[in-house]
Amino acid sequence: MTARRPVLFVPHGSPMFALHPGAAGAAMSQLATQLGTPRAIVVVSPHWETAVPTVGFATRPETIHDFGGFDPRLYQMQYPATGCPEVAAQVVTALQNAGLPTAQDAQRGLDHGAWIPLRQMFPDADIPVVPLSVQSHLGPEHAYRVGQALASLAAQNILVIASGNITHNLRDFMLVSMQGGATPPYVQAFADWIHTHMTQHDVPGLLAYRQQAEGPRAHPTDEHLLPLFTALGAAGNGAQPEAFFRGISDHVIAMDGYAFH
Repeated sequence: MTARRPVLFVPHGSPMFALHPGAAGAAMSQLATQLGTPRAIVVVSPHWETAVPTVGFATRPETIHDFGGFDPRLYQMQYPATGCPEVAAQVVTALQNAGLPTAQDAQRGLDHGAWIPLRQMFPDADIPVVPLSVQSHLGPEHAYRVGQALASLAAQNILVIASGNITHNLRDFMLVSMQGGATPPYVQAFADWIHTHMTQHDVPGLLAYRQQAEGPRAHPTDEHLLPLFTALGAAGNGAQPEAFFRGISDHVIAMDGYAFH
């Protein structure tokens, strides 16, 4: 019987993370060496938003450069992983068995929320990848339910990776980029709050993060934190969270990453 794989929540930072991975990137690379080779990777990215959970069936998903105004070298980067329609069909079945409406996309490639962390962790692009969308309009509880539907995949040699950021305020990012300045206090405070509630296994508290003082500023919109809730759900009851990295990039992006064992 195949051992159950951990479920991961990884940061993807700004697109420049691909060029300057720093300590967070090193921690992700080190983590990947401990994972062995899965049959396939299911990657959840906040940069693919759809009305219902949508699964990518492309056999050769293109590398999507869904950003503008960054270093020209980024647009030359490719992540030539294959897709895996067989595993994509398993994802669809798992979602449908949980009573969730689903859709399929035969053309969808890998956006930067997917390929940047995958390139850091699995640079040879030799593991098939299946992308899965998020539904930001449906909120944290829905994202958690999607994760619960995926929980069975971890026991089938499939690695579930949810990509996002613990803090994501684009306005603050632009202000700091243009004007400089120190890290706003809310960034570390919110990351600490997440870490505390994660280690306490306080799922209801995490799902209600907008009631926390720094929550609305840490995430003016939900989409970059929703993958964390999907990872929580996919990890299953009793999974132990391990922070494999904690730190801040560009003054305002908390790059904390978690593995759920």
